[in-house]
Amino acid sequence: MTVLDARALNRAALARQLLLDRADMPVLDAVAHLCGLQAQEPQEPFIGLWSRLRAFAPTVLSDLLTGRRVVRTHLMRRTVHLVTADDLVAWRARHDGMLRQRVLGTYRRELEGVDLGELAAAGRSVMADGEPRAMGDLARAVVDRWPAAGPRPLGEMLIAGLLPTVQLPPRGLWRTTGGARYELVSSWLGREIDPPDPDGSDPVGQTLVRRYLAAFGPAASADLRAWCGLAGLPAAVSALREELVAFRDERGRELLDLPDAPRPDPDTPAPVRFLPAFDNAVLGYHDRGRIIDDAHRGLSVAGARVVLVDGRVAATWSVEADTVLITPLDRFTRADRTSVAEEGRALASFLSGGDSDRVRIAASPG
Repeated sequence: MTVLDARALNRAALARQLLLDRADMPVLDAVAHLCGLQAQEPQEPFIGLWSRLRAFAPTVLSDLLTGRRVVRTHLMRRTVHLVTADDLVAWRARHDGMLRQRVLGTYRRELEGVDLGELAAAGRSVMADGEPRAMGDLARAVVDRWPAAGPRPLGEMLIAGLLPTVQLPPRGLWRTTGGARYELVSSWLGREIDPPDPDGSDPVGQTLVRRYLAAFGPAASADLRAWCGLAGLPAAVSALREELVAFRDERGRELLDLPDAPRPDPDTPAPVRFLPAFDNAVLGYHDRGRIIDDAHRGLSVAGARVVLVDGRVAATWSVEADTVLITPLDRFTRADRTSVAEEGRALASFLSGGDSDRVRIAASPG
């Protein structure tokens, strides 16, 4: 079985994530290809798409949100993701059990004795009028029935675990702030989520496997679980195995992939790319070593925005007074500093609407 080293896996991941070459792809198609973008920080998906698409216009994504073709919702790993409306409708039921269990993992003691079926019915009754509500408002509307639980656990369970909901604009629109207000998927999109498959064949699970590999592969089953949070996909993997190809990584793990998916030459040049906080190019794997060194792994869950140099996390970045500030994690060569500064200036211009291209790179460590 062919062994793929870390550099080969890195280049494959960059190609699938549209980070090796910016893509000429409509924004809606890019969101679908990427299986959504992690979006608990509302402005970060704009940066993620700017780094992946040529001539990305942020207003296009805003229009997709207000036009109800893209939505913000709790989905993979119980985190807020920006996904296409079609994918939400198709995938949500497959995630229901995981979402409930993850909320219970945080609030099991507070929710002890709460009948989740009754809670769901009470929440759905409140939301049936189609009026947008904050999580706190929904929780306060039902807390009298379960006062011992408290509003926060009830609200989290309703919004993230029991009721298929979306976060409404203006939250998530370009350069716009707004609190998180929710509406049922059925009210916002005018259609119900697809029901689970009655015969147990799990076609949605098989779709998730194919789509994940297209956007992240080659990958191990543990990587798939780390991305979606679902433990029950071995049957879907087994059902697809004959149409997949297999490799091994340098640790001996089996990696599965789509036969015709891009696996570039490991020596393919990788341009500098700026990634937003919690980007799935880093978080979408159990083994993140293909893109970030173990010494810096904590940055991936701390909300740090990172810079890729030669395809790997080499710096963090932030913005202050329309200036992109870059802090190297390792020593930059002169060529690295030049390339990082050039891409940083382009990012500063994007974020400021063309008013600034200022960049400041801190001294390299050591």
